[in-house]
Amino acid sequence: MLKGVIKYGKRLNGKELGVGISQQKNGLYSARFVDKFGKCRQKRFKKLQCRQWIADATYVDEHSNIMQAADIMVDAWFDYWIDIKKKTVRPNTVRNYTERYNRNIKKIIGKMLLSEVKPLHCQKIFSDMADEDYRTSTIYQTRIALFNMLEFAKENDVIRYNPCKKSVKSDMGKPSQKKEALTVDIQKVFLEYARGQSYEYQYRFILQTGLRTGELVALKWEDIDFQNKTLKIQRSMEYGYSVGEWRIGEPKSKSGYRTIPLTDEAIGILKRQKEKNKKIKIISMEWSEFVFLCRKGTPIKNSTYDTALFKICDKAQIPRFSMHVLRHTFATRCIEGGMKPKTLQIILGHSNIGITMNLYVHTTEEEKLKEIELVADALNVV
Repeated sequence: MLKGVIKYGKRLNGKELGVGISQQKNGLYSARFVDKFGKCRQKRFKKLQCRQWIADATYVDEHSNIMQAADIMVDAWFDYWIDIKKKTVRPNTVRNYTERYNRNIKKIIGKMLLSEVKPLHCQKIFSDMADEDYRTSTIYQTRIALFNMLEFAKENDVIRYNPCKKSVKSDMGKPSQKKEALTVDIQKVFLEYARGQSYEYQYRFILQTGLRTGELVALKWEDIDFQNKTLKIQRSMEYGYSVGEWRIGEPKSKSGYRTIPLTDEAIGILKRQKEKNKKIKIISMEWSEFVFLCRKGTPIKNSTYDTALFKICDKAQIPRFSMHVLRHTFATRCIEGGMKPKTLQIILGHSNIGITMNLYVHTTEEEKLKEIELVADALNVV
């Protein structure tokens, strides 16, 4: 039953549409109802799917009282849980949780009561994803979101146990693509074709520093010490497409706060970028202190960097790769050059050395031959 008084609405031709539904002069259909808190909730549609929205929204409204959590729906619990997460984790994490819920979890258990979710329902989420050709890594990310949401319910005595148990298998789906660093030869070809392109300096700078894309985007001139040849990582920034605005936040972890020594090449890139910025006609005060700007005087979105990278790769006739591969490549060149893994860990901003070694450093066949030659005498025990 609808809360409050909402009259029957009509089409523009005068035909009745039903309670809470009407057609506007622009042709859009409007659906609205008053929830249990007395707030009028409204949504517009191009077609009459608004009838289903009212039916679903009122059902959720009747089963979303956090004060009666034993009868709460999964959709309502997710909304409650993610609101808390927004205050405690990075925006990127919130976005990933939300995307996985909306795309994969919601359609299976969203309309169920939280207390009625069983391991078999959790298993169906992952099995369906495998059938839809999702990668193993994406299915694992979905498991993390589902487990954490249900674990929070268990910890608050809303449910007796977490149904996303060890017996629920998620190690399925297509194998994840391994992100390999560029070989020296491919790196040379890439840099040759990147010369003169809009974001050449950014690509070259990551290859000299190993910055994450969000750290590169958020870099300000105040972070750079030209005299001592260092830069400080103090923030990260990304564009939120859902809200249409830039979000500035903290680095990925506590280890993300760090000071990075700069090579002479990195210093040269920064000086050339500074001269490039002087040629931009208009830069608003909001962005005047940021290092890497486009010709419009604004930061560049992550996806724009990747799109430009793909074009360069296609032109150079080399396999496509993303911005993150440039970070991989920096790490690999450092190890090849003799840098100690612990030093590299600090420069990359990793919380533990296992991440550095397992994810970023890929030993080439050539490097393996060099290493075995170094220990050949020691191995030759007669």
